[in-house]
Amino acid sequence: MPWWIWLLLVLFMLAMIVAGCIYVVLHGYHAFKDIAQVGGRVVERFGAMQNTLPEEEANSAPFFTRPLQDAVNRYVDAHAQVIKRREAKRERHAAQWGRWNHFND
Repeated sequence: MPWWIWLLLVLFMLAMIVAGCIYVVLHGYHAFKDIAQVGGRVVERFGAMQNTLPEEEANSAPFFTRPLQDAVNRYVDAHAQVIKRREAKRERHAAQWGRWNHFND
Protein backbone atom coordinates (compact mmCIF):
# COMPACT_ATOMS: atom_id res chain seq x y z
CA MET A 1 0.00 0.00 0.00
CA PRO A 2 1.45 3.40 -0.91
CA TRP A 3 2.45 5.85 1.81
CA TRP A 4 -0.22 8.43 0.93
CA ILE A 5 -3.04 5.93 1.74
CA TRP A 6 -1.56 5.51 5.21
CA LEU A 7 -1.44 9.29 5.52
CA LEU A 8 -5.12 9.56 4.53
CA LEU A 9 -6.08 6.85 7.04
CA VAL A 10 -4.19 8.60 9.85
CA LEU A 11 -5.73 11.96 8.98
CA PHE A 12 -9.20 10.39 8.87
CA MET A 13 -8.60 8.77 12.26
CA LEU A 14 -7.46 12.07 13.77
CA ALA A 15 -10.48 13.86 12.28
CA MET A 16 -12.82 11.24 13.82
CA ILE A 17 -11.14 11.57 17.23
CA VAL A 18 -11.51 15.37 17.12
CA ALA A 19 -15.15 15.07 15.99
CA GLY A 20 -15.84 12.61 18.83
CA CYS A 21 -14.28 14.96 21.38
CA ILE A 22 -16.38 17.85 20.10
CA TYR A 23 -19.49 15.66 20.26
CA VAL A 24 -18.77 14.69 23.86
CA VAL A 25 -18.04 18.27 24.93
CA LEU A 26 -21.22 19.66 23.33
CA HIS A 27 -23.47 16.98 24.79
CA GLY A 28 -21.80 17.36 28.19
CA TYR A 29 -22.41 21.11 28.08
CA HIS A 30 -26.10 20.65 27.22
CA ALA A 31 -26.49 18.06 29.99
CA PHE A 32 -24.81 20.43 32.45
CA LYS A 33 -27.26 23.20 31.50
CA ASP A 34 -30.22 20.85 32.02
CA ILE A 35 -28.89 19.70 35.39
CA ALA A 36 -28.31 23.32 36.42
CA GLN A 37 -31.94 24.16 35.61
CA VAL A 38 -33.17 21.20 37.64
CA GLY A 39 -30.87 22.20 40.50
CA GLY A 40 -32.27 25.73 40.37
CA ARG A 41 -35.81 24.41 40.62
CA VAL A 42 -34.86 22.15 43.52
CA VAL A 43 -33.23 25.04 45.40
CA GLU A 44 -36.29 27.19 44.77
CA ARG A 45 -38.62 24.52 46.12
CA PHE A 46 -36.46 23.83 49.16
CA GLY A 47 -36.40 27.56 49.83
CA ALA A 48 -40.19 27.67 49.62
CA MET A 49 -40.40 24.77 52.09
CA GLN A 50 -38.33 26.71 54.61
CA ASN A 51 -40.69 29.68 54.56
CA THR A 52 -42.99 29.53 57.54
CA LEU A 53 -46.69 30.03 57.14
CA PRO A 54 -48.17 33.10 58.80
CA GLU A 55 -49.58 32.15 62.16
CA GLU A 56 -53.04 33.23 63.10
CA GLU A 57 -53.56 34.96 66.38
CA ALA A 58 -54.98 32.12 68.38
CA ASN A 59 -57.20 32.66 71.34
CA SER A 60 -55.32 31.46 74.40
CA ALA A 61 -58.44 30.16 76.09
CA PRO A 62 -59.07 26.40 75.82
CA PHE A 63 -61.12 25.56 72.77
CA PHE A 64 -63.93 23.83 74.64
CA THR A 65 -64.59 27.02 76.66
CA ARG A 66 -65.13 29.19 73.61
CA PRO A 67 -68.48 29.69 71.90
CA LEU A 68 -69.64 26.99 69.53
CA GLN A 69 -69.53 29.48 66.65
CA ASP A 70 -65.70 29.50 66.90
CA ALA A 71 -65.60 25.75 66.28
CA VAL A 72 -68.06 26.07 63.41
CA ASN A 73 -65.99 28.83 61.78
CA ARG A 74 -62.76 26.84 62.11
CA TYR A 75 -64.45 23.76 60.63
CA VAL A 76 -65.82 25.79 57.71
CA ASP A 77 -62.37 27.30 57.04
CA ALA A 78 -60.65 23.93 57.27
CA HIS A 79 -63.19 22.31 54.95
CA ALA A 80 -62.81 25.16 52.43
CA GLN A 81 -59.04 24.55 52.42
CA VAL A 82 -59.62 20.83 51.86
CA ILE A 83 -61.87 21.59 48.90
CA LYS A 84 -59.29 24.02 47.45
CA ARG A 85 -56.53 21.40 47.75
CA ARG A 86 -58.67 18.75 46.08
CA GLU A 87 -59.57 21.12 43.25
CA ALA A 88 -55.93 22.11 42.77
CA LYS A 89 -54.96 18.44 42.67
CA ARG A 90 -57.69 17.74 40.14
CA GLU A 91 -56.48 20.62 37.96
CA ARG A 92 -52.85 19.43 38.15
CA HIS A 93 -53.87 15.92 37.17
CA ALA A 94 -56.01 17.18 34.28
CA ALA A 95 -53.13 19.33 33.03
CA GLN A 96 -50.71 16.39 33.23
CA TRP A 97 -53.11 14.10 31.37
CA GLY A 98 -53.55 16.81 28.76
CA ARG A 99 -49.78 16.96 28.26
CA TRP A 100 -49.59 13.18 28.04
CA ASN A 101 -52.45 12.98 25.55
CA HIS A 102 -50.70 15.41 23.19
CA PHE A 103 -47.15 14.15 23.82
CA ASN A 104 -46.73 12.41 20.48
CA ASP A 105 -48.71 14.86 18.35
